[in-house]
Amino acid sequence: MMLFIGLAMVFGLVFGGFMLSGGNLDIVMAALPYEGMMIGGASLGAFVVANSFGVVKSSAKGVMRVIKGPQWKSSDYNDLLNLMFELARLYRTKGIVAMDDHIEDPANSAIFQRYPRLMKDHFLTDLISDSFRMMSMQFDDHFQMEDVLNRKIKKHHHEKLVSAHAIQQMADGLPAIGIVAAVLGVIKTMSSIDKPPEILGKMIGGALVGTFLGVFLAYCMVQPVAGRLKQIEEEDGAIYTVIRDIIVAMVAGHPPSVCIELGRGNIPTPKQPGFSSVEAAQRELPAA
Repeated sequence: MMLFIGLAMVFGLVFGGFMLSGGNLDIVMAALPYEGMMIGGASLGAFVVANSFGVVKSSAKGVMRVIKGPQWKSSDYNDLLNLMFELARLYRTKGIVAMDDHIEDPANSAIFQRYPRLMKDHFLTDLISDSFRMMSMQFDDHFQMEDVLNRKIKKHHHEKLVSAHAIQQMADGLPAIGIVAAVLGVIKTMSSIDKPPEILGKMIGGALVGTFLGVFLAYCMVQPVAGRLKQIEEEDGAIYTVIRDIIVAMVAGHPPSVCIELGRGNIPTPKQPGFSSVEAAQRELPAA
């Protein structure tokens, strides 16, 4: 929603201000299809050359993510705390052996199945399952566990940001591509130097549309999309640090309620549930 509101403001204020100042959109609209084809085609072609197919595909999905917004909502963090509490309680009361069925096949786990939205994120379920597998192999140093989880999360975060960086590079190149289109327009104008001034003026104006379009697309559309995508990835990545904090607390030997509280403290403030609401939700969970 914010994307469309922002774009409406950009187009309305830029072109509205141009028209109110006495500008004529006819020249812009006449040149726009050709300049747009050159600039859009060149920028997309350069984007394909500079990136692998996987990055191109993930970038397209990234634009959709900007439209939809962050993946995780407040209810998802509540579900995560409940999921981790159930696992921590089972680990505390019955030991790691009792967790084999849950960590080896989360899709068929009675505990995981209660949280279908979380199960859609394979990295999330793998992060939890792999951590418990390491604990079953007597990996019981919480400092080393924290280091391992940090490296996994950092790697995942780096991979998720590739699309945002690729789109940002595209934005960086658009002004120069706009100049290329403008220069071609000037070349076309110079070949018609014998034309009357009113015709030459329109041709030069059309050529300058290329420069305008390159800068406009770069700083009013593509770069904001890249910046917003980076924000979304940063925001969604916070859920993995909550898992890290809870797992590390479990390895350190803290009781389940303390582990969950340590994880709750790392949830982004706008989506952080209250202490009492977390306790109330835990009391409603099925017995271990």
